[in-house]
Amino acid sequence: MIDTIIFDLGGVLLNWNPRNLYTKIFEGNEEKINWFLNEICTSEWNSMQDSGLRTMKEATELKVAEFPEHEALIRLYYDRWEDMFDGSIEDSVKILEQLKKQNTHRLFALTNWNVENFDYAENTFPFLVNFQDILVSGQEKTMKPDPKIFEIAIERFKINPEKTIFIDDKLENVEAFEKFGVKGIHFQSPKQLEESLKELNIF
Repeated sequence: MIDTIIFDLGGVLLNWNPRNLYTKIFEGNEEKINWFLNEICTSEWNSMQDSGLRTMKEATELKVAEFPEHEALIRLYYDRWEDMFDGSIEDSVKILEQLKKQNTHRLFALTNWNVENFDYAENTFPFLVNFQDILVSGQEKTMKPDPKIFEIAIERFKINPEKTIFIDDKLENVEAFEKFGVKGIHFQSPKQLEESLKELNIF
């Protein structure tokens, strides 16, 4: 009997992507967008901030020192970080709110997120109040798919993995948590998520 559901945030409930900002900066030039995000401010670079191992200021200065000719573009990454959002994934939020209304499962979130700017999410997206608790990677100094963060989640949320569903848009994160015994759902769309939950008799 499933009694707990854990959601990822970005890519499942929130539309967050650095491309949303740099599409504006580069006026839709895909070649320039891909160059910047694959060669300059990469996902690996951003992950260090999400893991809490480096501040945004430290990361920015290191990257500016590495690519001084692109200083202005680099500083925009965190100066205009809020422009990387394109709202919430509304149909996913409806699923979350339906689960909350049913009041039959404990609801938590586990997110890879920089603790320095997580307050933006809390202040901007009211649906986050549906969660009993949110575990933020930057606060814990580790991130998905590192097994340590799943161990923290199990302890902090006081869950029985075999009675828990974990929903994430990154397959490596789902597979990593499944090793602890949870039932993973690799999120691809709200419709697919709803169908998966129905198959598990959640709805």
